[in-house]
Amino acid sequence: MSLSTEQKVTTAINPVPAIRVSALNQGKVNEQGQYILYWMVAQRRVSWNFGLQRALEWGERLKKPVLIFEPLRIGYKWASDRLHTFVIQGMKDNQALCEEYGITYYPYVEPKQGAGKGLLAQLAHSACMIVTDEYPCYFIPRMVKAAAQHCPMLMEQVDSNGLLPLRASGRVFTTAASFRRHLQKTLLPFFASEHFPMREPLAAVKDLEKAQVSEQILENWPQADLNHLLNGGIQTLPIDHEVKVVDLETGQGGFQAAQRLLERFIDERLWRYHSDRNALESGSASELSAHIHFGHISVHEIAQRAFEYCDWHPQKVASKPNGSREGWWGASSAVEAFIDELVTWREIGFTFGFHRLDDYDQLSSLPDWALKTIAEHRDDPKPYIYTLESFEKAETHDELWNAAQRQLIREGRIHNYVRMLWGKKIYEWSASPETALEIMIELNNKYALDGRDPNSYSGIFWCLGRFDRAWGPERPIFGKLRYMSSDSTMRKLKAKNYLKRYATAQQAELF
Repeated sequence: MSLSTEQKVTTAINPVPAIRVSALNQGKVNEQGQYILYWMVAQRRVSWNFGLQRALEWGERLKKPVLIFEPLRIGYKWASDRLHTFVIQGMKDNQALCEEYGITYYPYVEPKQGAGKGLLAQLAHSACMIVTDEYPCYFIPRMVKAAAQHCPMLMEQVDSNGLLPLRASGRVFTTAASFRRHLQKTLLPFFASEHFPMREPLAAVKDLEKAQVSEQILENWPQADLNHLLNGGIQTLPIDHEVKVVDLETGQGGFQAAQRLLERFIDERLWRYHSDRNALESGSASELSAHIHFGHISVHEIAQRAFEYCDWHPQKVASKPNGSREGWWGASSAVEAFIDELVTWREIGFTFGFHRLDDYDQLSSLPDWALKTIAEHRDDPKPYIYTLESFEKAETHDELWNAAQRQLIREGRIHNYVRMLWGKKIYEWSASPETALEIMIELNNKYALDGRDPNSYSGIFWCLGRFDRAWGPERPIFGKLRYMSSDSTMRKLKAKNYLKRYATAQQAELF
């Protein structure tokens, strides 16, 4: 694999590896269609994107232009100013880049519930075929499956989720160590250049004919006025206006914001990632999780930049897969720690969601040992029991937990280590395991910019035993689930300033 960021611009589109492409229906290609339709629903970017690359590949094959259609629904659960704004900021970046490259981009933001009904079908009517994104979480799998069933022409989904293709995982992995060992056995071939997405696929088709959207479609479903929406227009939409936009650099969505965060991480933080990632005051986290979740940046690009940083190449890996967190890559300690988070811990959640799509968000998906210990201790007396409302308003007896909840509400994130404590304590202080899970999912998905994601569900379910092991000694309430205390977390993280920063509720920001 070439690790140069200046990837050569070719005159043709590289074929997308077959393992990343799957047909959603039995439809045929309509060669009389006017364009290839790329329905952008998860990988919301125009660079390093296998889905867009596949659409351009079809366009080159059929000598047809590509239409990029990026919609944003009103009716998704937890729709809010925070999430809508983040996505629309990304749409604005995509629009500018598509104008630069001369490709047709059609952004649509639904103005009211159901207003977008029928739009995809109308666009498909003039299409040769449809390409969309594969994403093993949230409402997207159901949505694309339903659309494919009503589509008369071929619809494909393309996996741009991680370095390891979803279909190369083979099975569910129950621990990070077992998945890490699998990665060490299988991942290296996917570092070949043909298994990396093109850096700028639109550069290869810059001079092709532009796709045309009919006047009737544009009249019935006008393109989104993104500037208007970002300058107050979003307040007219029927979404949750109480969950405010995050007024921080990390709360700004889009390709450009993601690139700035990546550059800062590589230049200022990566070198100390292994030692400072969990520090509260001088943490070295990348802060890219929300941008990865919304598809504003590719994990392939992030990994490549990290490997360039330490002049890594595949020949440096150890010969024997041993599942170790350190040493196998043959990279610096900082890069190895970062790649373990980016690939091992992130992608184990994606493979889990892929293989357990029906219940990845339910207690039934937990390992047998966790279900057993939860059942044995479900009636243990609780020192405190709080409702969703009390948790949401950060009205518990625990200063550190309240600080974490306030950070989530204000910033759309919680510090990595504190987030684990946050989940553990919800489990300890809820009326039942089922209630605890509902509260964790509700608060996380409502407020966290990186929520509603396989990796985010991994964090929630880790608190209940997923990807972990049984721990001793057995404790009340937790049984053999790993226990965490606020006192030990306070000592470990030196959280005095963290508590001060999030000590009091800012009611105007909360509700």
